[in-house]
Amino acid sequence: MAEEFPEGYDDRTRGPTSQRSNALANKLSSVLSVSYADSEIRDALHFLDSKNTENTSDIRRKLRWDLHKDVIRCNGSIVKDFGQVAEQLKRIGSTISSLNRTCEDIQCQVAAARQENAPVLEEASTLLAQRQDLERKKQLLNAFNKHFILPDEELMAVNSTTEPVNETFFAILARVKQVHADCKVLLGGENQKLGLELMEQSSRHLNIGYQKLYRWIQKEFKTLDLENPQINAFIRRSLRTLAERPTLFESCLDGFSEAREHILSDGFYTALTGSTRQNNDSMMKPIELHAHDALRYIGDMLAWTHSATVSEREALESLFIAEGDEMAKGIQAGRHSEPWSDMHDESFDGRKAFDDLVNRNMAGVARALQQRVQQAIQGQNDPVTVYKIANLISFYRVTLTRLLRDESSIMETLSFLENSAMSQFEALQSDHTATVQAELTRAPSDLNVPDVLEETLTQLKALMKSHDSSLAPAASREAEFQPILSCTLKPVLNACESLAKDLDVPANNILLLNCHLTSKKTLQPFDFTASTIEQSDVSIECATDKLIDYQHAFFLHMSGLHPLLAALIPLTDSTGDLSKIATLPPFQPNALREASQTLDDFLPSALMDASENLKWLKDAKLAGEITSEAADRFCEDFEFVEGRMGAADEMLMADEEAERKEAQPLRDMYPRTSGEIRVLLS
Repeated sequence: MAEEFPEGYDDRTRGPTSQRSNALANKLSSVLSVSYADSEIRDALHFLDSKNTENTSDIRRKLRWDLHKDVIRCNGSIVKDFGQVAEQLKRIGSTISSLNRTCEDIQCQVAAARQENAPVLEEASTLLAQRQDLERKKQLLNAFNKHFILPDEELMAVNSTTEPVNETFFAILARVKQVHADCKVLLGGENQKLGLELMEQSSRHLNIGYQKLYRWIQKEFKTLDLENPQINAFIRRSLRTLAERPTLFESCLDGFSEAREHILSDGFYTALTGSTRQNNDSMMKPIELHAHDALRYIGDMLAWTHSATVSEREALESLFIAEGDEMAKGIQAGRHSEPWSDMHDESFDGRKAFDDLVNRNMAGVARALQQRVQQAIQGQNDPVTVYKIANLISFYRVTLTRLLRDESSIMETLSFLENSAMSQFEALQSDHTATVQAELTRAPSDLNVPDVLEETLTQLKALMKSHDSSLAPAASREAEFQPILSCTLKPVLNACESLAKDLDVPANNILLLNCHLTSKKTLQPFDFTASTIEQSDVSIECATDKLIDYQHAFFLHMSGLHPLLAALIPLTDSTGDLSKIATLPPFQPNALREASQTLDDFLPSALMDASENLKWLKDAKLAGEITSEAADRFCEDFEFVEGRMGAADEMLMADEEAERKEAQPLRDMYPRTSGEIRVLLS
């Protein structure tokens, strides 16, 4: 808490006691503020402790004097040492002055020598620079000659026709191409004369080299064995190189195509006749003598064509396509070097060019095949054989679709031959159908399937087996066979339906059922006749319903139930209508007893008599089902009559007793029950 002083009090008014107190406080503060961690304070305290002195005024004065004495002694030693240092510095100064004078003399001598040798050094520097420039030019000249100038012995391998086409030829030709390409760099400088001369020279060597390669390939193609892998590898490289000149390459391919077309045509002729056009001796079995029928003859020719096409594609693929896109890249690069080419704006399609080459090679075979097959087709009179030929051609056409384009000569030939065979088939079948319809003038007495239809179904079965073995897609098989059904089966069925219209009931429906059931049985094993089977099912169902109606009517009339049923149908279940039943003519006692007797006479042989109506129906199971359905309908009708008669008897029983004694119940005169009827007709 601060001490309070009266107003006007000043520190200066304090006395000596107050000043001494402040001095003591300051000393205490300075002593207390000293850090005893300081090394100097710690050393001073150790020094005092080593003196073992007491803290008295005399000892303190003595200690002070001792300290002053030690300080004076130390200062004297320091002054003495600095005197020795000063002497050493004087000697060093004199030495430095001597060195400076010596350096100045040397600098003067060096300056004089430099002045004397300056022209010599300058000349030496100029000579060294000239030497370096000459060495650099020499290196450039050597590098230029090594890269752009070919030795005469190397150029001979490209230019001379006596030198073979081998690995050395291709290596030197590649170097010439590189030189020609690098000449473009020289044309970018100020002096273009050297670049133009080198480019002209390299272009001349390239043209000579490509001409040499072209002639060599032409010669090799004449004796080329496509089955030899070593030759193929070297020829592939040659063709890949020649592809850089599209004009020469196309000309080379034209010659190759003509040679291959001739070879394949000769091979086809050899396969047909067993002898070549140049030599009549051959170990092969000739197709024309070995094949005994037209189908075998055409099949052997198509098989040979397919085998030749596959072999030709494999051989040419190994020759032209085995290197991937290298040949296509070469042709594309070559078109830039031939701006006058007609196709330089078009992108080259290697696969299309390959297919075109195969097409050109097989063109001669296609022409010979078309001529031979067309002659064989036109000489056939059997529609089944012609259709089998058409399916056989279609089989090979679909098979070759994976190998050839649709616009190729082989594919166009096969399509034409297939259409020609189908046209021949339709013409023969039309004539056959007209003949059949002319013969089908009378239905068989036993209502069996006409022989004409049997013959047609036998023929159709052979056609369906042939179509089933074809490679037609499943989605289009039915649509493709519909025209066949339209020109074979449908006209005969229509003729059978016309015959049935002239017959009485039930013979007409029985004949229709026999025809359609037999047709359906023939068509069912094949999945591409579903729509025709559906149409037959509709006709079968319609004829079946008509026979059921006929059998039902037979049951009603022969049992005597028809008059009773006809009389009851117009009536309702009302009391008035039920009361009228006993007054109706068919329900009079004599008529009703006669109807009951007729029913009793009919029931024992009812099923046998009804089955006799359908004895000409070939499907016994269906005949039984028809009779059973008709019997069920008859039982339902009898239940209806029985119910109405029972209701009429109940009303009669409800009348007065006198009237009941005079009237007799209807059920007493017509006692048969529906249960008995069902048992007898089951």
